[in-house]
Amino acid sequence: MHRIEKDSLGEKKIPSEALYGIHSVRATENFPVNSPFPIEWYKSVGITKLACYNTYRKFRTASESKLGNNLPFKIIIDDILDALCAAANEVSEGSHFDQFIVPSVQGGAGTSINMNINEIITNSALLKNGHKCGEYKFIDPLEHTNIYQSTNDVIPTALTIAVMKLLQSLEDKINSLRQKVEEFEKKNREKLRQAYTQMQEAVPSSFAILFSTYNEALSRDWWRVSKCSERIKQVNLGGGAIGTGLSLPRFFIMEVVPELRRLTGLPVAHSENLSDATSNMDKWVEIHATLKAHAVNLEKLSSDLRILASDLVGKKTISIPDRQVGSSIMPGKINPVIPEFVISAIHKIYSNDVLISSLSGQGTLELNPYLPVIGSTIIESINLLISCNVTLLDNLFTGLLVNETAGFEAVINSPSVTTALNPHIGYHKAAELARLMKEKKINIFEANNILKIIGEAKLKTILEPANLLKLGFSLDDLK
Repeated sequence: MHRIEKDSLGEKKIPSEALYGIHSVRATENFPVNSPFPIEWYKSVGITKLACYNTYRKFRTASESKLGNNLPFKIIIDDILDALCAAANEVSEGSHFDQFIVPSVQGGAGTSINMNINEIITNSALLKNGHKCGEYKFIDPLEHTNIYQSTNDVIPTALTIAVMKLLQSLEDKINSLRQKVEEFEKKNREKLRQAYTQMQEAVPSSFAILFSTYNEALSRDWWRVSKCSERIKQVNLGGGAIGTGLSLPRFFIMEVVPELRRLTGLPVAHSENLSDATSNMDKWVEIHATLKAHAVNLEKLSSDLRILASDLVGKKTISIPDRQVGSSIMPGKINPVIPEFVISAIHKIYSNDVLISSLSGQGTLELNPYLPVIGSTIIESINLLISCNVTLLDNLFTGLLVNETAGFEAVINSPSVTTALNPHIGYHKAAELARLMKEKKINIFEANNILKIIGEAKLKTILEPANLLKLGFSLDDLK
């Protein structure tokens, strides 16, 4: 069964029970691509429209208080407004998302998003009031559902709400991972490991120092992400088509953002320049740069652990958990799928950064028509980072093992450990030890037993973890 809907371009058949309408169907015909729209943004449009309806009710009440029944505009009665509020609230909770049929890649600056949700809210409200879907003579998607709204202020404002909520989640996930990494730092305080520069053996280090570098990087990420909401909090809701508020009540313009702040509990603020907030997308470029910085740190961490746990290093000093069978033909093979997943996701984020930057620069005069792709891409990046932090915590650091014995053996077997002897015996004698260690493939104690360059007790003292790891040496250390 179908119903017929009309717009200024003609008629379309719509499934009788569908909550979407003619505007949504035209969009799917014009944008025949399978690019799912983020549910987080969809839900935030619902809460944004609810703020608009609540503010409209306040405006109507204030107008009636001042002018009585002699209002110079047609009002939306409570029966309709209550149904719109209920339907918008349902959208804010994710209901009817199966009726949202518009793809994320689209033309029109978000008009298709706005109209698809207008139609969902309208038809849901019609059903609540005992009417059929498509009976717009009772509740109209534009005159009622879109009251005092524009695509150009509702959709970007809703994006800000969605991103703020996701940033809160990302911040929590970063901190949870950071705390786990800090645990490894604390419990491996004096466990030695061989350090590497340019993938060649360098000086002795410790597992704690290695994990401390990840801890510090994640701490910076945590702090930077916590500041992102401050950078994007100004919204243009109430600005109308281009930020001038044309055809909107001043009361509505002033009150709608405080109402949205009340509904969401988020620190959104009215932009001081609504036209700027409508036309410029640089705030998204700025915060995505912060996301990219976090992505870089996650890639470095994952790449390091993948190398240290690989079969290329010989006796492993770090073992990562076995998470799934690694080959359909090689029995017993286990792949480092968690680092590989993270690195794959991170490179998607790098490409997203280029996309967001280039499309933000493509804004034209009063509006950026590419907001749907910009917004969907930002949401994708945040969700990828959330997933990376979660799987690193649950599937890599939970179960990660440090091989203290292998770490110590790697240190004393490496000719580079002789660097610690430079202040005591000089570069050239240390080089003799290093050369013998290489030639005979023996450790530093064995080499010193042959060359007798330094006393055995003194050598043991120098190579104690506390002495190897302290910052520099004092004159007392040379006695």
